[in-house]
Amino acid sequence: MKPDDTKIFKASLLKSLKDLQERSEKTIAYIADQQNQSPESLDRAVMASDRNFYIRLKSREGKLIQKIEKALDRIEEGSYGICETCGEDISVKRLKARPVTEQCIECKTASETAEKLNGV
Repeated sequence: MKPDDTKIFKASLLKSLKDLQERSEKTIAYIADQQNQSPESLDRAVMASDRNFYIRLKSREGKLIQKIEKALDRIEEGSYGICETCGEDISVKRLKARPVTEQCIECKTASETAEKLNGV
């Protein structure tokens, strides 16, 4: 991978990280605001459902934030774009599609196939 490619991926990852963190803060503020209201029972049920949805969303965003931070660490270490399984280069095309990926397409496919066979 070219150094310019790495700079582009780093900028993209940093932007994604910032966007996710801002969205996460808004979600937390929304949940806190909803809890401060004293709704009727039907409204409480809707609010509970919404709160559960936002918590699941926040959990997913949290996992993505961790993956982005790990990818940024790999950029700093100089190992970004190298498959953690086989040590080969991950194609730029794959990194563009999934910048947080840790595996080349061949290793990821093999990993997913093994998971399906093992029922994981």
